[in-house]
Amino acid sequence: MGKTIRLTTAQALIKFLNRQYIHVDGKEEPFVEGIFTIFGHGNVLGIGQALEQDAGHLKVYQGKNEQGMAHAAMAYSKQMLRRKIYAVSTSVGPGAANLTAAAGTALANNIPVLLLPADTFATRQPDPVLQQVEQEYSAAVTTNDALKPVSRYWDRITRPEQLMSSLIRAFEVMTDPAKAGPATICISQDVEGEAFDFDESFFEKRVHYIDRMQPSERELKGAAERIKESSRPVILVGGGAKYSGAREELIALSETYGIPLVETQAGKSTVEADFANNLGGMGITGTLAANKAARQADLIIGVGTRYTDFATSSKTAFDFDKAKFLNINVSRMQAYKLDAFQVVADAKVTLGRLHGLLDGYKSAFGTAIKDWKDEWLAERDRLGKVTFTRDAFEPEIKNHFSQDVLNEYADALETELPQTTALLTINDTIPEDSVVISSAGSLPGDLQRLWHSNVPNTYHLEYGYSCMGYEVSGTLGLKLAHPDKEVYSLVGDGSFLMLHSELITALQYNKKINVLLFDNSGFGCINNLQMDHGSGSYFCEFRTEDNQILNVDYAKVAEGYGAKTYRANTVEELKAALEDAKTQDVSTLIEMKVLPKTMTDGYDSWWHVGVAEVSEQESVQRAYEAKEMKLKSAKQY
Repeated sequence: MGKTIRLTTAQALIKFLNRQYIHVDGKEEPFVEGIFTIFGHGNVLGIGQALEQDAGHLKVYQGKNEQGMAHAAMAYSKQMLRRKIYAVSTSVGPGAANLTAAAGTALANNIPVLLLPADTFATRQPDPVLQQVEQEYSAAVTTNDALKPVSRYWDRITRPEQLMSSLIRAFEVMTDPAKAGPATICISQDVEGEAFDFDESFFEKRVHYIDRMQPSERELKGAAERIKESSRPVILVGGGAKYSGAREELIALSETYGIPLVETQAGKSTVEADFANNLGGMGITGTLAANKAARQADLIIGVGTRYTDFATSSKTAFDFDKAKFLNINVSRMQAYKLDAFQVVADAKVTLGRLHGLLDGYKSAFGTAIKDWKDEWLAERDRLGKVTFTRDAFEPEIKNHFSQDVLNEYADALETELPQTTALLTINDTIPEDSVVISSAGSLPGDLQRLWHSNVPNTYHLEYGYSCMGYEVSGTLGLKLAHPDKEVYSLVGDGSFLMLHSELITALQYNKKINVLLFDNSGFGCINNLQMDHGSGSYFCEFRTEDNQILNVDYAKVAEGYGAKTYRANTVEELKAALEDAKTQDVSTLIEMKVLPKTMTDGYDSWWHVGVAEVSEQESVQRAYEAKEMKLKSAKQY
């Protein structure tokens, strides 16, 4: 047996985190950048003491809400293309429970993050301790069991020596592109402070190699044959293409062989928006151009995508009578989706090798790609010039509210600013290399359709879980990833109210973020869903008991935190605020009162939702009948 070093479990944890490296494409660097923590019962005397004694190179940030700081850690990892992480330490009980939504967000998006919630006593001597839940069927159950279904790897440490095998397993999972996701290691609070003679070899530098998975000759041959046999192939660019760094290979394939690119939310900005063959987002929140291409496609080449219902329009986006599928994915499970021909391999490598196997091929799209893109750009331009009058919108846009209700909102919020006009004003005004983030509500749809990212990896959407509250917290993660860039959170008032705690953390540590708050006084996206399917406007608007529209002064709230704030209810005010915000060193918030029902609508897409089969309302009955008709053309697996 080799030399040993006597450390507490928490001290051993911190020492181990400092010695983990990742190696990708010849570049080696530390994998764990730092740790977010809120010290409390269960972790302050263990992990807290260890960090105070020797944090090594780890940067330590004090969060304000456990879910918020975990979102910040996830956003950092996502923006760093899963090649660096932050760990997250919480107390036992409520602190650990607050990680659940964040863990689900990371799991749905395949993003590695190390969650370190404290746990109850391993000895059980003082049970039940403060914040401990009790179940009659088992004394072993704790709050942390709730994290099992939302973790890629989960373990509970009840002896110091268990830490060694558990950490190695957790890092194997987090550094595997096919399995990447949250690793949760719950450490009993008495064990955090318990000492053990750890082998010194456990703390030697450990390098986790991310070797690109090579496609087999069978896979390459089969993929090339299917492309050559097709006349109208379309490449669906997913998040896996971005993490793989496949931009150049996608452009080369698309240009050489006339294959249009369409994008998922996670794949957007893998290739810049102004690339001629990039038709933008596909599916429910997609562009008309991308959805037209998908409808005509006889081969869908899915690159690193999970084929969620939003990307596939609930499996109605394609003509399944003629369309076949070819999936390139490091995950065998994802490659099997839609009964596709599977290439279980790295996207960048596979696309590069396919290029040389398609000599002489050209798609039959011809000028259609340019025609569709030009048509969409004209529509995008129209949506950026919407204006409101007391009589109507010009140009006309779809809305469910009567003119009287819209006029009521204009009076209550003291604004006539449409959301699409505000969004495109922002797109045209902020620096081109800025990074934008969003997650929930109507903004993800508007962003996927309208936002032009002409610098790669500057569009950051969390839409695997669509977690309200991710937006502001995640922006802090973006700033940690890009300290020299402007970062912008595009957030609705509903999501802002859910969670914006890490705005204070950004102010505390002088990490400048910009919050662009679209306030339409309600849960506008869900209100649309409600009214689209025959229901009235029911408990989605922010109204008082006497039916008055709420007008919250969010700028004053953020000003109280210490942010530089602006109120912008016209295009001119918005431009001026954006320009001034660029000059600030402190975090900013621009409050925009925007009219409801001024977001984009669907373009040749459909979403399968649970419409009531029985209702006294004829409008709901019609919505159910329409859903049943649409389902007849949907693929079931």
